[in-house]
Amino acid sequence: MPLCHFLHRIASFAITFVLCASLRGQSPPRDQHLDHGARNMMKSSDVAFAIKAAQGGLAEVKLGRLAAEKGSSPDVKAFGQQMVDDHSQANERLKSLATSEAMTLPADVDGQQQSTYEGLSKLSGAEFDSAYVKHMVMDHEADVKAFEREAQRGTDEKIKSFASQTLPVLQGHLEKIKSIQAEMGNRSK
Repeated sequence: MPLCHFLHRIASFAITFVLCASLRGQSPPRDQHLDHGARNMMKSSDVAFAIKAAQGGLAEVKLGRLAAEKGSSPDVKAFGQQMVDDHSQANERLKSLATSEAMTLPADVDGQQQSTYEGLSKLSGAEFDSAYVKHMVMDHEADVKAFEREAQRGTDEKIKSFASQTLPVLQGHLEKIKSIQAEMGNRSK
């Protein structure tokens, strides 16, 4: 049998095999199945939470460094440094979790977070302190709600556990920043 005739028969067989498999509704090859699973996973609310938590954690560290550097109040400087320390630890835990789940997390803040950073970086003194504290209160109120929701309703056990373990730290941050805000309000009276 000539070589070109042999190759033609193999090609015909391969096409017939693929068509029959698809007509019978067989599952796609393993690599395509994994891609489909990864696409479904990316739609999951747990993964969305992890991505948002990662970006939020990066923003907390970035803004914390700014506060530790630019804050005029010792309380604001100390809180900024606490944000760097606590959120760096949480970010590492989340990064480790993501690696174990074959999940890719963002490596930088989003556009809105960058805009907040740029706006705060243009301020100084009491004006910086006030704006930073106000942002931290709003941000931590939203974070606490998101972490509570994930800790209660999450379906991925690892992500749910991360939320449960991190929640008390965030609640402590919220309590502390509200206290700093109240103290700043008392000083301005």
